[in-house]
Parts: sequence; C-alpha cells; structure tokens
Amino acid sequence: MRKGFLTFATVGLLATGSMAACGDDSGSNEAGSDAKKPKIGVILPDSKSSARWEGADRKFLEEAFKAADVDYDIQNAQGDKNAFQTIADQMITGGVTALMIVNLDDGTGKAVLDKAKSQGVGTIDYDRLTLGGSAQYYVSFDNEAVGKLQGEGLAKCLTDKGVQNPSIAYLNGSPTDNNATLFKNGYDSVLKPKFDAKEYTLVADDAVPAWDNAQAATIFEQQLTKTGGKIDGVLAANDGLGNAAISVLKKNKLNGKVPVTGQDATPQGLQNILAGDQCMTVYKAIKEEAKAASELAIAVAKGEKKETGQTVRDPKGNRDVPSVLLTPKAIYKENVSEVIADGFVTKDEVCTGAYAKLCADAGIS
Repeated sequence: MRKGFLTFATVGLLATGSMAACGDDSGSNEAGSDAKKPKIGVILPDSKSSARWEGADRKFLEEAFKAADVDYDIQNAQGDKNAFQTIADQMITGGVTALMIVNLDDGTGKAVLDKAKSQGVGTIDYDRLTLGGSAQYYVSFDNEAVGKLQGEGLAKCLTDKGVQNPSIAYLNGSPTDNNATLFKNGYDSVLKPKFDAKEYTLVADDAVPAWDNAQAATIFEQQLTKTGGKIDGVLAANDGLGNAAISVLKKNKLNGKVPVTGQDATPQGLQNILAGDQCMTVYKAIKEEAKAASELAIAVAKGEKKETGQTVRDPKGNRDVPSVLLTPKAIYKENVSEVIADGFVTKDEVCTGAYAKLCADAGIS
C-alpha cells in the first residue's frame, strides 16, 4: 500500500474540486438527449458483521446524495452473494451511471464490477478493495494502519496491566475480506517481532467466517479451552468480534483481566471500553469516508474523471487503483469522548443505564 496518506483537509480539497466540477447540472446532458441522467447505486454488505453499515454509512451517504440533489439507490445484500448480484443487476437495469459496492468476497465483487463496466457504468470499491476487480476508484481507510493501531493498543494495554510474557489469541476477520488481511498485516508488524523475540506467545490464530459474531464466540471459547484458560490478550479485529470474546471472558470471570482490542468505535465497543472490558478500539470517521466516496461517486455518475493523488496496489489484478485513503485513530477510555464529540455516535446511544455513571466518570457530558 503506498504511503503518504491524504489528511482530512486534503480530502476536503478533493471533495471541493469534485463539487465544483459537478455543481452545475445545466450542462450535464450537453452530449445530447441520449445521455443518461446521473444516478448512483450503492450496495452495502450486511447489517450483521458491524453496526456501521446501516447505522453510519447508509445515513451519511444518503445525506450527501440528498444535499447534492442526485438520484440514488442504497440497498443491503445482508451477506447473501446471490442477493448481491441480483441487486447489482437491478441497479444496472434501472439506469445507474455509477455503482459503489462493499464486496462480500472478491469473486462476487469482480463479477458485479465487470458487468457494470461492460454496461458503461462507473465503479467504485467502497471500504473494501475487490482483488482482481475493475473498480475505477477505491475509497477507504489505511487498513494496515488500522491493524498497526490495534497491535500497538494491545501491547500498551498489556504493559499497563504489567503482564509479563503474555499469551495472545487472534480473532481475525473474514478470510474472504481483503481488509481483514490488511488489518492482520498491520498488527503482525507490531506483534510478530515480539513473538519472534519470545516476549509474547501466539497461542491461537483463527479467522472468523463472514465476521460472524456468534461464530467468533464459539471460536474463542475453543481457543480458551485449548489453552487451559491461559490467554492474556485478545487481538479482535473489530468490536463485534471483541464483544464475542468478552462474552466468553465474562462467563469465565476473566473480563477486565484480559485486554481485548476492537475496531469501528461502535456504541457497544465504547461501552465495553468504559466498563474496562475492552482496552481500545479504532475509530474510522465514517462520515469523512462517506463524504469522500459520495463526492467521487457523483463525479463518476456524471462521467467525470478525478485525480486522487494516491493508489493502492491490487496484486491479484496487477494494477494500481486510484484511491482515497483516510487516517484512523486509536480510542482508549480517556478519549472515548472524542468519538461522541465528532458526532459519530451520540451520548444517548453510549451513556445508557449503568453506563451513565461511567460516562460521567470519563468526562463525557
């Protein structure tokens, strides 16, 4: 992955340029009466693996498209590959001029992108790069940096607890999600040197199919049983997987004693951090990601090309994909308030019931 990431301010400049180029609809059909009216199709992956897709991405994308007064259609495949392809076919038949997808796997994603391309529909990979695909653009976060923050976070939390020679368990994301590979590359870059130096021991390393939280709980229970309960830290690839591990730790009265990582800064993840059951999460400002993606999609829908200033290498497709990459941020108990202040989640979502006092103790007002 090429370094030299865009800052939010830089993305803002890109967005401004996109809007300046797209703001005048009067000339959109200058090529003739046969030119299609700009319309954007978005396919989200599911609502099970993470609360972000319906709770944040849909909301922020809708807001952006409505503000730009552009036609759009946002649907969720709910983890079903056949439904994913059917939705794509319907969108293409329905006249979308730009299609933005979060793939379920590379094979399904590639088939959809290739068909869209053959029909003259512009394409964007959103959040997940489709390896071997044909998307014109890719918008996401620097996902290796996400994993690096997780690895650094787990090491910090173990040090803070004074744990010596810890035994570490990995709960990796879905093996069909390229992002999960990038996350693992990131945390391995921090933790593998510690494994090699015998400072830490990796006692379990399992992927969770489809990011399924129920399966994650089963897998972690098996990890805990296999190690005789000797797990000192859990590198969970997102908050859902982290909560699955925490649910098992609670049953064994180990919650709060074993640091657990996460990602996505979900209300549940933030509550677990406030309660001391999760040591950290990674906040990705989805609003900024959706803003960058929506403005790029609007330009693509109008047949425009944009310079992003970055690329990400697709090793399977042997090409560099023009990309917009945003910067993630580590969240610990002391800065949970920043996620709420940013408007990503609300105080009412996080500070409910028993968490009200924990919020007050953390300075969240």
